[in-house]
Amino acid sequence: MRIIIFTGKGGVGKTSVAAATAVKLASEGKRTLILSTDAAHSLSDSLAVPIGPDPVLISENLWAQEVNSLRETERNWGTVQGWLTTLLDKAQLKDITTEEMLVFPGMEELFSLLQIKEHAQSGRYDVLVVDCAPTGETLRLLSYPNVLNWWLEKIFPTERRLIKLVRPVAKLVNTIELPSDDVLDSVEQLARGLEDMQRIVLNPEITSVRLVLNPEKMVLAEAKRSFTYLNLFGFNTDAVIVNRVLPEEAGTGFFAHWREMQKKYEEEIVANFQPLPILKAPMMQKEVIGVPILEELAEAVYGTQDPSAMLYRGRTEVIQEKDGEMQLELMLPFVNKESLDLTQSGDELTVDAGAYKRKVILPRILMGRQVTGARYAEDRLLIRFGKRHIGEQEGRGKQ
Repeated sequence: MRIIIFTGKGGVGKTSVAAATAVKLASEGKRTLILSTDAAHSLSDSLAVPIGPDPVLISENLWAQEVNSLRETERNWGTVQGWLTTLLDKAQLKDITTEEMLVFPGMEELFSLLQIKEHAQSGRYDVLVVDCAPTGETLRLLSYPNVLNWWLEKIFPTERRLIKLVRPVAKLVNTIELPSDDVLDSVEQLARGLEDMQRIVLNPEITSVRLVLNPEKMVLAEAKRSFTYLNLFGFNTDAVIVNRVLPEEAGTGFFAHWREMQKKYEEEIVANFQPLPILKAPMMQKEVIGVPILEELAEAVYGTQDPSAMLYRGRTEVIQEKDGEMQLELMLPFVNKESLDLTQSGDELTVDAGAYKRKVILPRILMGRQVTGARYAEDRLLIRFGKRHIGEQEGRGKQ
């Protein structure tokens, strides 16, 4: 099965591009399901067809689903939530906000994403297109299974044995309701499910992420930040799709300034995301609603390319610890190392090489650390960072 995850800042047209991709895949004979995990669903509006929490047949080979996060929460957390509610009732902490507090931030998004695992394992579809929550914030939650797995392997078995020993005494004292085996089984099942899902979405042979953005300053900054974290967490980003690009004929009159501004940001997009493929989606002449206009959009984006193909393999940014230092590795093909210059300002690192300029948003693990050296070899720039110094904002390094 092939899984393509679309993400991007809210309002960039992510849902339209995802829906267009699914429509094209279905027209090519692939059994395609487009799945919306965004809490603010707009997939049914894009397809102009009512969609429910279960897959609905839209046309030949095309199904669509808008995940109901409340239903998924009940399925995956209902048993635990019931035990927590009883616990708080006994502690006389029950009020109207209790139910809200029993579902921790980000959990509903994770429960929605579990649908990816279920569909991937079902074998009913050839391609799963995922319209994800804005800016990939949900994807960052997928690093949680690493911690959960460690807890399940190292701590959970001991906790489980202790609870079984203490439970009879707790019943006699009647002061606290310890979790039952059903509650513990539910927690373990959830953690195992998240681990399976992580394994699927991080498999570069199956899954890739496509970033959708507009040629605008704030959107581009958010896309760079998302791209950094996608690389950090090991996701394979295989394309960037620049949406709502004004046509050349808009370069005169009222839209002349907007077209010039877009050209500038298009150049910056190429510099910041190469060697990833940069696909372009034009500003359409009418609203992108309904299958016919989605087919036009898909044709403009992909042309003769197969949308299900893996358009790029590999990570263009890698962060690792080496010899006691943190090291950032950037793929920078076709640059002259003699002209390389690094400028660091806050959480932004700028790489200059003559006419080439790339800006990288540093993740938390590198913030507060200054560049101590750099080396360029085999189309890769290796940048070393020293110890964290809180409060220092700017520094320069040159190689």
